[in-house]
Amino acid sequence: MAFAIADDARLTASTIGAEREPLLDAAGLLADPAALVDVAAASRFTPAYGPTGGYPGLRAALPDAYIRSVVDVLVGPIAEAFGLGAVRPSRAQGAFSLVTLAPTALAPPQRSPHVDSVDPAQFAILHYLCDAGAGGTAFYRHKATGFERLDDCRLASYRAARATEAAPDGYVNDGAPWFERTMQVGTAFNRVIVYRSCILHSGTVPTPDRLTADPRTGRLTANIFLTLASG
Repeated sequence: MAFAIADDARLTASTIGAEREPLLDAAGLLADPAALVDVAAASRFTPAYGPTGGYPGLRAALPDAYIRSVVDVLVGPIAEAFGLGAVRPSRAQGAFSLVTLAPTALAPPQRSPHVDSVDPAQFAILHYLCDAGAGGTAFYRHKATGFERLDDCRLASYRAARATEAAPDGYVNDGAPWFERTMQVGTAFNRVIVYRSCILHSGTVPTPDRLTADPRTGRLTANIFLTLASG
């Protein structure tokens, strides 16, 4: 199956927080996003979490053709927006994701903002396949350290500061008391955002009572982690 990019797909660029990390945003990426939802509905989802954390729901494999199509069209804009120069994909992996855990079932790491990696060459491509009521993605500043992104140099001091702080109950909202929200992006069907994986962020779930394991009605996203190398 081919996953064609919409002819009118347009990326806009903005910056996140005081550290002014770029964020790319497209209101509609695929020409036929419903076809991707059909693939998800026919996929086998399995839990992506364990007793100590992980993604708070279910995941299934993304079609390789979808990953290639999205990566091919986004590599150039990512390189330009993030000032990378000539780059090439060195790794791209992804999954369909469905948030399903009740707030009371979350482990402490799932109740706080996080990073996916401290590698500045890894990017998160997040494709919303759910409606506007599903929440979105928010970005945060850690109050004690002032960090909005993590790298190898910052990781030890960040972990030391976090070791003295508890995790609030439930899904992350404004980040209080240990974090403050710097930007909020809402879900919209077929919307795509791109950001560095090392930015502190969290999915937002304003109505957890609506969470379901049905890909057609649940908080479904397609997530790609793309690592770029000079080239």
